[in-house]
Amino acid sequence: MNREYHKWWSEHLQRDMELLVFGHAGAKVLVFPSRLGRFYEYENLGIVKYLKDKIEQGHLQLYCVDSVDAESFYCGWAHPSGRIKRHVDFEEYILNEVLPFMHSKNPHECVISHGLSLGAFHAANLAFRYPHLFKKLVAFSGRYDLTLAVECFNDLFDGFYNEDIYFHTPSHFLPNLECSLRLSQLREMDIILVIGKEDPFLQNNEQLSSILLQKGINHQLLIWNDRAHTGYYWRRMAALYI
Repeated sequence: MNREYHKWWSEHLQRDMELLVFGHAGAKVLVFPSRLGRFYEYENLGIVKYLKDKIEQGHLQLYCVDSVDAESFYCGWAHPSGRIKRHVDFEEYILNEVLPFMHSKNPHECVISHGLSLGAFHAANLAFRYPHLFKKLVAFSGRYDLTLAVECFNDLFDGFYNEDIYFHTPSHFLPNLECSLRLSQLREMDIILVIGKEDPFLQNNEQLSSILLQKGINHQLLIWNDRAHTGYYWRRMAALYI
């Protein structure tokens, strides 16, 4: 299996960023790690191994990016306005550096946005905001409203709210989305949301599913047994849905 390590200075983040590439051809999968996860998490969890046949046969090519969660949503010392601003910088890095890099290496027309846990938020938020860039979304164990406080999970903005937070919260901006072109693009996307029935964000997933249905956006909301929020489950989900 082709495996590549890449590192470059990001102009948008003003720091070095690393990523791993697995495979040589096929649909390009943009992979976001879980909360505070690193670019090597997907490999360390054994998920790459579960996708080995598809990768080696040229059906999939993975691009596993790093996170800056410790500088954005989980930067406790920063004001919430600074946390969301850092996330916006991260999005610019993905849009203007990672995606062009992916396209330069592989001309395949299909790009899949994919993530685990908080990475599912990143994957879904990006796909919902820029549906023309993606053919498919595969999100595992996601939380799509970072202002929610559920169980031990706090509102990541401590009650602060602004326009940036609104436009980066899928369950907030999607109900008001009226752009016919963007809705058409979302309706053409293959959307798969997977969540455990004991996951604290099950209700948030059900709410998002309801919003998508109201907008006529076809998708699958798949509910697994248990909490289903570990590598054991994600490996099996990946083999089924990617």
